[in-house]
Amino acid sequence: MASPEEIIAAEKDITRFIPQKPPMVMIGKLHSVADKKTTTSFLIREDNLFCEAGFFREPGLIENMAQTAAAGAGYLSQAEHKEPAVGFIGGIRNLNIYDYPPAGSEIVTEVTVEHEVFDATVVMGRTFLDDRLIAECELKIFILKS
Repeated sequence: MASPEEIIAAEKDITRFIPQKPPMVMIGKLHSVADKKTTTSFLIREDNLFCEAGFFREPGLIENMAQTAAAGAGYLSQAEHKEPAVGFIGGIRNLNIYDYPPAGSEIVTEVTVEHEVFDATVVMGRTFLDDRLIAECELKIFILKS
């Protein structure tokens, strides 16, 4: 996992790398983009859209993984002087949620690109709370051509 000291973008700058805007932003800091792996963190606030009974639920965890993938792609796009591409989740496989993070906690998410074919990218996402794996899944993400 990326060290908390490593920060490419803080919360106030994160929307430079993803097409989502508040209140749909589900990542806070971009920590690293290297090879095919991107790492982000996210402080979960109690008023988050995907918090229920004080816990960050399935839709939020999945969206956090997808936005982590988008942040990595957006960071690489900016290096080429392009806007972040808009994409959507086309499939979710092998979703395992081992625990729900409580509001007020900070999660760390790692996404690794497994395959890229035409406009589809398959990524493996893993989310951690205090270095403990709490969720993982494979996402198929489709990128819209501009």
